Amino acid sequence: MTNIPAVVNPRAPKRMVGCELLNLAAHNPADLVQLSEQQYQSRIDAAAAYVLASGRRIVMLTGPSAAGKTTSANKLAAAMRSKGVRSRVLSLDDFFVGEGRYPKQPDGRDDYECVEALDIPLVQHCLQQLAQTGVCDAPIFDFMTQLPAPQTQHIDCTDGVVVVEGLHAFNPILTETLPQDAVLNIYASLREEYAGPDGARLIATRDVRLARRITRDWRFRGHDADFTIGLWPHVCKAEDQYIKTFKNRANLVLDTSFSCEVGIWEYYIDQLTASANAGRMADLRSRFAHFVPINAALIPQVVSGYGTIFGLMAVGFLLHLLPEAAETWGKRVVTAAPVLAQAVIITVLIWGIMQIKSSEIQPFIYFQ
Repeated sequence: MTNIPAVVNPRAPKRMVGCELLNLAAHNPADLVQLSEQQYQSRIDAAAAYVLASGRRIVMLTGPSAAGKTTSANKLAAAMRSKGVRSRVLSLDDFFVGEGRYPKQPDGRDDYECVEALDIPLVQHCLQQLAQTGVCDAPIFDFMTQLPAPQTQHIDCTDGVVVVEGLHAFNPILTETLPQDAVLNIYASLREEYAGPDGARLIATRDVRLARRITRDWRFRGHDADFTIGLWPHVCKAEDQYIKTFKNRANLVLDTSFSCEVGIWEYYIDQLTASANAGRMADLRSRFAHFVPINAALIPQVVSGYGTIFGLMAVGFLLHLLPEAAETWGKRVVTAAPVLAQAVIITVLIWGIMQIKSSEIQPFIYFQ
């Protein structure tokens, strides 16, 4: 099992890649992005093979912020399902105790980061059931109300593997009641750093993760760079306290690096500004400026993940170009149709909308 390729040994050093090499490769950006995607998928497939060879029922997966935990957990489960093995992802975020029950920080604020923010007995109970039978009814946390939802999620991985992901996945207090041969620990982490023209380290993995998080928060969460940079020291402190303390428990490290991403962050970081943290932003921008920018439109998921939406947009444009006589004819046909036919048309439209709404498009790892 230790000879499976593309899975990183927990004690292996990070690799250093020079900016000249990446800038040369970036002259064919589509090929570089495709190669980076293929390499990541090969690591996922190798990790899935490692897990299945181990015979363990439960995978505990953790890693620092913006390391791609959620995406990697879902892709790992999908890789095992593709081999005919039942697999589901269970997030520890669903085990938060909820408003009014969180531990307090010294200043009186709620502490969402410590392991006691989770319902530890409930986590232990669910893990015991999964280890014994592969089945459990896990909670669902409602982040709008900041309370556990009244309904639960039924997890059925009989003879399969459950991937449990979260900040505290390696904390032994969650798994101490389980047999030793029930759990496999995977640490999701960037293993690639980047050197400047002089060969010295220019961009560390923590810099890449900060760039990932700034871009994600800006594009998908409505936060500016000042918000993310201001929060970053607290994020790093929590990582050092709650994740890296238990890093040596990892059975393997899943490399979530993408050689093309420094060019993508150069493309985005150059568009962002900060006021309260202008110095930190300027420093980050100067580091990424050594790399040829890569337009994020080359990321495969942008097109493939939203193909249905793009298709509907194309249909809409075509309909807009139809002559007015055709539109009038269509209205007449629908209004003249029997009530049953109209009901069928409305049902099909509603079904189509629900299919799009419920589709599980997985955003690219950069934005997780």
